[in-house]
Amino acid sequence: MLIKYYLVFILFLIASFSTVACSEKGATAPDEEYPYEVPSDTVLNPFAVNERLGRGINMGNALEAPAEGDWGVTIKDKYFTEIKNAGFQSVRIPIRWNAHALVDSPFTIDPVFFERVDYVLKQALKNDLALIINIHHYVDIFSEPENQRTRFLSIWAQLADHYKKYPDRVVFEILNEPHDNLTAELWNDFLAEAIQVIRITNPYRTLMIGMAEWGGIAGLNKLIIPVDERNVIVTTHYYSPFHFTHQGAEWVEGSDAWLGTTWMGTQTEKNAVISDLGSVVSWAQAHNRPINMGEFGAYSKADMASRVRWTSYIARQAENFGWSWHYWEFCSGFGAYDPSSETWRSELLNALIP
Repeated sequence: MLIKYYLVFILFLIASFSTVACSEKGATAPDEEYPYEVPSDTVLNPFAVNERLGRGINMGNALEAPAEGDWGVTIKDKYFTEIKNAGFQSVRIPIRWNAHALVDSPFTIDPVFFERVDYVLKQALKNDLALIINIHHYVDIFSEPENQRTRFLSIWAQLADHYKKYPDRVVFEILNEPHDNLTAELWNDFLAEAIQVIRITNPYRTLMIGMAEWGGIAGLNKLIIPVDERNVIVTTHYYSPFHFTHQGAEWVEGSDAWLGTTWMGTQTEKNAVISDLGSVVSWAQAHNRPINMGEFGAYSKADMASRVRWTSYIARQAENFGWSWHYWEFCSGFGAYDPSSETWRSELLNALIP
């Protein structure tokens, strides 16, 4: 245990060095002329923070691409105005930080990328949106977790220090969809260390934690959160039935065979959803933890009527349980917004926000 605390202290020093290095290179410091409310100096109620997140949407396929724009999405300022005016309360912004950090110690994050992310976050905050930032698509940590442990913790030390002045409505999600060699047992160890690192500079910020095994419900009973860490929202992703939500998805082998799968909202189909989500409700009640559904959506190869029925049903169930939710995603393959016409796909928007 002493060795772990020593590692945390060393990582904090590395983050401090990296922050100084960024400042020397001209990166914008978040605590200089920061125009928004300051973070709390007392412990927050994660249930209240979760309520503030409310109905949200993912700004997907942008900052978690290898480079913004590589996957067809470059974030525009007006997107946040559109999201706010449509009735959403928050955005989840997936970010591939590891693609913009040195591979060797001190693992410094590129100050130019920091500036870009800062700008995006401020556009969300200017529109009175709460937001979630995470580490997304960190492929190396899933294949070689032990080799990436120090780098992962250093990235979080830098992020936590950089965003420590940001308001309470900014939530830190520790890692998106741990899987493969980052097993449930290892993930419990990694997240406990990451929490220690973050708490050095953000003692009161609400954190968000997902499960191993791709972030789905199946990994929930394997998740172990440090017992004394109460300022946490637990997040789950939901894409069931997978053959419906991912039919024709180019990145899923064999998914063309599922084309034509419908979701009619029969009682049998609804009962399957109720059973899945009910297990999360039971876990949340037993552990007294707020729940976020961080991703759910049906790919555009499914027929629109089925997508609308499924999306509406999932969103209403989450709300009935008192969860926040974030639809996947804004304007790409699952998108509720058409970036070509710069208009909402009204059927999907109405399914999300009646």
